[in-house]
Amino acid sequence: MPTPSELQQLAETGKLAFESGNYESAAADFENAAKGYAALNDEANAAEMKNNLSVALLKSGRAGEALTACLGTDEIFARAKDLKRQGMAIGNQAAALEALKRFDEAVAAYERSAQIFADAGEGDLRSMVLKSAAGIKLKRGKIGESAFRMIGSLEAKEKPSFFDRILKFLLRLVQR
Repeated sequence: MPTPSELQQLAETGKLAFESGNYESAAADFENAAKGYAALNDEANAAEMKNNLSVALLKSGRAGEALTACLGTDEIFARAKDLKRQGMAIGNQAAALEALKRFDEAVAAYERSAQIFADAGEGDLRSMVLKSAAGIKLKRGKIGESAFRMIGSLEAKEKPSFFDRILKFLLRLVQR
């Protein structure tokens, strides 16, 4: 059985592979790390590795496997009262659902993730997932709803840039 330090090293190797664009290798490392943490009954680290695995699989074009990898991890983080990682897990599920073209489910998951990020005080992460939800609405021709969601995402940013403030103004014009 691997030691926690060996698993931490495996996770670091996976992150380096991911950063260099070697998503298949990263996925293998994250999957092995998740199995190792699970064998040690370290539920939170196993869930973290499953989320990393999900992102690597999604980047590899394997959306169905990405969704499977991260399903249920949000519940683990909820039990641990780790709102930030819970929101990220749901955001990963949403991204996989979006890639699978299950748009209504993806929007609902992005909005759930945004609410959790709001509860956690993570305005920038909330903004990011609200933009993703708005992007889906825009692609589906729902311009009014998209503008409304985009305004919400801009309001969630902790330090909006000059461009963000102009965009918010323009979106309010479109919404009228």
